[in-house]
Amino acid sequence: MESAPRIIVAEDEALIRMDLVEMLREAGFDVVGHVGDGRAAVDLARRLTPDLVILDVKMPVLDGISAAEQIVAEDLGSELMLTAFGQRSLVQRAVEAGAMGYVVKPFTASDVVPAVEVALARGRQMVTLRAEVSGLEGALEARKVVDRAKALLMRNKGVSEAEAFRLIQTTAMDSRLSMREVAEQLFKESDATP
Repeated sequence: MESAPRIIVAEDEALIRMDLVEMLREAGFDVVGHVGDGRAAVDLARRLTPDLVILDVKMPVLDGISAAEQIVAEDLGSELMLTAFGQRSLVQRAVEAGAMGYVVKPFTASDVVPAVEVALARGRQMVTLRAEVSGLEGALEARKVVDRAKALLMRNKGVSEAEAFRLIQTTAMDSRLSMREVAEQLFKESDATP
């Protein structure tokens, strides 16, 4: 069974904050914390690593957009902005800060719940994309190392590129190492730089 998404609410108006917390809990979300300023939201997000932080734009100590920038920079969760102001400039700043959604006050559950679900889905997509990019970067780096090792074998052993590749591949299978590890061993043995 999948656990409910974990949410932090940051809203400086206590009545709105409590209404939002109740609305989210009734919709089945796990509100793990709620605070009244942006600095406290960032600190709480660092401690609790939520799936989503809902931030009011205008808050004391640290405004919601600045808090969102820090949360994004530290990869602490997705953000949904909440505000009484719908100006395009604020929306643009929120988007630039990394917000996954924007809800204008006054709001109802029918406004907030879909926005939360979209922000959570977009956050999951971003996690998946980051993992894919990281995997691709690792594969590209491994390919570069193997290509340099092939060149080293071609130069030192006078073999063709295909023969150098097969040698690295066979050695990797026989030694149960990755081709990158074999390539790096070749560099160590020849005192060359990968």
